[in-house]
Amino acid sequence: MVNSRNARASLNLGMASLMALGLGACGSIGGFSLGGSQPAAVQEPAAPPELPATIRSEEIVGRWGLASYLNPSDRARTEKAAVAQCKNPYVIGAGPTGGVIMHLADQATPQELRLKGSQSGKNYIGPAGPIGEQDREIVSFDGRVMITRFVDKDAATRYGNMVYIRCAPRA
Repeated sequence: MVNSRNARASLNLGMASLMALGLGACGSIGGFSLGGSQPAAVQEPAAPPELPATIRSEEIVGRWGLASYLNPSDRARTEKAAVAQCKNPYVIGAGPTGGVIMHLADQATPQELRLKGSQSGKNYIGPAGPIGEQDREIVSFDGRVMITRFVDKDAATRYGNMVYIRCAPRA
């Protein structure tokens, strides 16, 4: 005959064994670890590689007359105003790592920016990395006239379409 104390001890030992088995199984499921083994490293997806722009940075380095317009009907007048700005040109310099030295929206100090391509074939100028709010789209470029527009809606509203006219070389 089994007395109640032995039955209770056997039941407690059985429950403890089941709990230990359950916890042991948790240590090997889903990367959760109770012991010294390390969980599997979670790999983040790699950032897509930057697409090269169809415009090279050397093509836009130089002295430019600069003006802007909001209304497309003002473009011709704005181009004339940009030519007049060649007396005090906006200088786009060559960056030390292959970019161009320009200003970002609302920044007093110029910095090195990159020319970037996109899947849609558009070109952008902005900080290294994916195309973002600080970038500007190159709307058109023919070697002599470049028109850009900021991606950020607020900056695009304030600055409009930026018209850069290449200044004649100094005599």
